[in-house]
Amino acid sequence: MKKKTYNFVPLFEREIPPVHPGEILLEEFLRPLNMTQSELAKKLNVSFRTINDLINEKRGISPEMAIKLANFFGTTPQFWMNFQRDYDLWKAHNKMGEKKAG
Repeated sequence: MKKKTYNFVPLFEREIPPVHPGEILLEEFLRPLNMTQSELAKKLNVSFRTINDLINEKRGISPEMAIKLANFFGTTPQFWMNFQRDYDLWKAHNKMGEKKAG
């Protein structure tokens, strides 16, 4: 069995939240492609506000948006949904932890 070459930190033991999928979209896709939010919105046939809210972490990735992004960028819907799942779980866990402590 191969030994892990990285330090794995379980999701709920992280001190900072996982990366929001909107940040991934902006930093790993739009900026490297020199693409604006408006251009992406037009290509995906969604409103500018939809993309802008996603990038500004005001909304999450829906399954439909995950499919659109996957088809457009050549990824998988799971790629996008996994970022959203981890982000949502971490936030919910920490919110529940705050309620227990208070």
